[in-house]
Amino acid sequence: MKRLANSIFFPLILLILFGNPTFAQSIAEQYKDDAESIIKMAINSDDAFEYLTEFVDTFGHRFTGSESLENSIDWIIEDLKSEGIKVWTHPVKVPKWVRGEESATLISPREMDLPMLGLGGSISTPSEGIEAEVMVVNSYDDLRARSSEAKGKIVLYNVPFTTYGQTVQYRGTGAIEAAKHGALASLVRSVGPYSMNTPHTGNSRYEDGVKKIPHAAITVEHAMLIQRMIDRGETVRINLKMNAQTFPDVISRNLIAEIPGSENPDEIIVMGGHIDSWDVGQGAMDDAGGCFAALQALKFIKELGLKPKRTIRVVLWTNEENGLRGGNAYRDYVIEDGTLSDHVLAMESDSGVFDPLGFGFTGSDEAFKILQDIGTLLTGIGSGEVTRGGGGADIGPIMREGVPGMGLRVNGEKYFWYHHTAADTIDKLDKDDYNECVATMAVFAYVVADMNDRLPN
Repeated sequence: MKRLANSIFFPLILLILFGNPTFAQSIAEQYKDDAESIIKMAINSDDAFEYLTEFVDTFGHRFTGSESLENSIDWIIEDLKSEGIKVWTHPVKVPKWVRGEESATLISPREMDLPMLGLGGSISTPSEGIEAEVMVVNSYDDLRARSSEAKGKIVLYNVPFTTYGQTVQYRGTGAIEAAKHGALASLVRSVGPYSMNTPHTGNSRYEDGVKKIPHAAITVEHAMLIQRMIDRGETVRINLKMNAQTFPDVISRNLIAEIPGSENPDEIIVMGGHIDSWDVGQGAMDDAGGCFAALQALKFIKELGLKPKRTIRVVLWTNEENGLRGGNAYRDYVIEDGTLSDHVLAMESDSGVFDPLGFGFTGSDEAFKILQDIGTLLTGIGSGEVTRGGGGADIGPIMREGVPGMGLRVNGEKYFWYHHTAADTIDKLDKDDYNECVATMAVFAYVVADMNDRLPN
């Protein structure tokens, strides 16, 4: 009797331990071969980077409300259709701000042109410009302490870059604060840690009940020059001319492409970036690279003949730079069609496509452990580390509704050198780094889409 019990018991144990692969193997072990195929295809590709290069060379910058943006979306649609990938668009009402001609001229103590960029949403100056003495401040506290000096002047915020989150406030609300103290216009030292006479643009805003004044950025070098002049007791005067205009809202589009799931097509893994850029440079780093890394990941998964159980969707969100209308519209879109709860995971790349390190993740502890396991598949290219805390601007709206989210982490040492400048061009990117970003996004998206159980919410 004992021998009979043992003869039944031990095969049963073996069946439990080794007959069920999901018990015996980790998720990473199950997907080792598929991941290696994806990585090999991505890192050996020349066409992927050329695809991105052709795009940015063809269309250049793609500012919200511009013909260039809409033409670029059409170009991508035709390309995806030619490869048999399901693609459609969703209309989004977006703002339209046009900078027009603009200049800043140092009048005294000597004359010179100052490279500048008007900040998004700024009003114009009178046609003759605004000529006034410059007052330099180093913080909002400094401005408040010297409030009586600001009236009738151009306030310059000469604030050195610390972190983007800390320093960008002067770009965003500098005009509001300067106007409260009677300034005629405001300038900011460009938000970046390094400069080669490259002004940085970016969005700004006004506040109801506070007079609107023109708001622009000058270079780091010239903000420091003006500071030195004033420190020597010299009077600095600038003439600022801006012809910016804000027009009625127009219609743009979110672009959506996907590979439908083979077993659970209603469950969605979404990834992407924002297709719009500022109206200088090519927007190669911010964020054509992120968009095309997601598109290329989708293409490689299809080309390899992989058929994930769940749907993998790529969204190229519109209007991230000066409104976030695309991200909010996508949230409303999936709420209205009842698929918000079907979103398993959201992934975003909007920190540049430099050497990838992994992802920052916001979600449950159980999901975090699974994603860390998946990340081991990318050890060979050093891009599989999953850390706590992450997401992105465009996936933020659905993350706040409960969708787990993760943002691609890269070696971003030089990101803010080029951010929102005319120097954001394709030559700043490296093909091998980009291909590794593609591989990283593709592996995570594919495994989460194909594993037996849905990623815990």
